[in-house]
Amino acid sequence: MPERQVTTAAHGHMLTNAAVWSPDSRWIVYDTRSSPDGAVFDGTRIERVEVDTGRVELLYQSRHDACCGVVTASPVDDRVVFILGPERPTADWRYGPARRQGMVVRAGRPGVAEPLDARDLVPPFTPGALRGGSHVHVFSPDGKLVSFTYEDALLDAPPEAGAAGMTRQKNLRGVGVSVCGRPVRVPASHPRNHDGSAFSVLVTRLADTPAIGGDAISRAFEEAWIGTRGYVRPDGSRQRHALAFQGEVAVAGVSGGPPTTISEVFVCDLPDDPAVLEIAGPDPLAGTVATRPAAPRSVGQRRLTFTAGRQHPGIQGPRHWLRSSPDGARIAFLMRDDAGIVQVFTVSPNGGEPEQLTRDPWSVASCFTWSPDGRHIACIADGRVHLVDTASGGSMPLTAAAAVPPRPEACVFSPDGRRIAFLRSVAGAGGTHNQICVVDAPG
Repeated sequence: MPERQVTTAAHGHMLTNAAVWSPDSRWIVYDTRSSPDGAVFDGTRIERVEVDTGRVELLYQSRHDACCGVVTASPVDDRVVFILGPERPTADWRYGPARRQGMVVRAGRPGVAEPLDARDLVPPFTPGALRGGSHVHVFSPDGKLVSFTYEDALLDAPPEAGAAGMTRQKNLRGVGVSVCGRPVRVPASHPRNHDGSAFSVLVTRLADTPAIGGDAISRAFEEAWIGTRGYVRPDGSRQRHALAFQGEVAVAGVSGGPPTTISEVFVCDLPDDPAVLEIAGPDPLAGTVATRPAAPRSVGQRRLTFTAGRQHPGIQGPRHWLRSSPDGARIAFLMRDDAGIVQVFTVSPNGGEPEQLTRDPWSVASCFTWSPDGRHIACIADGRVHLVDTASGGSMPLTAAAAVPPRPEACVFSPDGRRIAFLRSVAGAGGTHNQICVVDAPG
């Protein structure tokens, strides 16, 4: 089944790991970072390409020495959301995990962008605003919420003068949610403060020093929305908004060695009414000068997998984001089998033992996505785009073997299920650059 190269411009093209297609499956959104893996955050444009024609439209151009990237599309309208680094960066405020923000632009109004998450760096902090950097923003299936990962600029920086003896929590990566359409205004008490178009909170609960063998986590990351309508609980009721994510837990060392961490699958259950996310628990939503922003009272956090006893414990393989089946019944992730081969496993959001899906002689080598009907998973393996049957686990290659394999960062089904988008590094007159390619998925 032949692939087709969609972009040709002599610059980098970078796809996010999911949600790169417009809802009508006509357009693919991308950024222009130059490095093949996107690790160098130097892109200055958010663009989209019309897949059938190759026509390119500019959606956003960064200004004042800022860079932008990691763009995803809304599943219900023409909004896209992406990371924007600092405008007019300075030595003490330049791009980094704790110093970036989410921005939203509509394809129908290119260039007109608004901040997603507000920022307030001066106490008393504003509920609904963050104090650091958000990253990899993804709309919920109904378009009402946006998930992200977060790091805290205040706790990332050295203590202020006179606070050297203060006990401060660590800056740990967590997962948060922005409630669209609930704007937050902050005081102009810091040059890096800004308003936001959404009410943003952290939803994961983290621990500076998790107990060995416990369920406390020191890092939450690589999240995914569960189901297009959530998932069905054991009692038959529906949990409408929930996130699966990787959480790092502490485990005993091998053969008496020092303790280490592994990643397990966790879930955050969110309230049906997003407005309830504005109600704090015992700790303030916006945090304090010494503590991280805290999860709302209404958010529940649960651990799903317990893999420390396996021969190859924990989530493993290439960097990847968890992905849920459209019906919400299965959360897919990567682990090594007993032979050390990276395979796709799934687990129910209600818990239970993980089930191994693929049993291939080669390792899964990329991020992956489910087809809209839930019948297939698309991934890169054995140097080709593969289609995995989610009932049998059988794999079928869709692209031919090539000297330069597809990139591992993205393998994304279109909303209509007809095509899969991925990246390939292509040599041309202007050098070698990532180009966006598509391949048809069999009906």
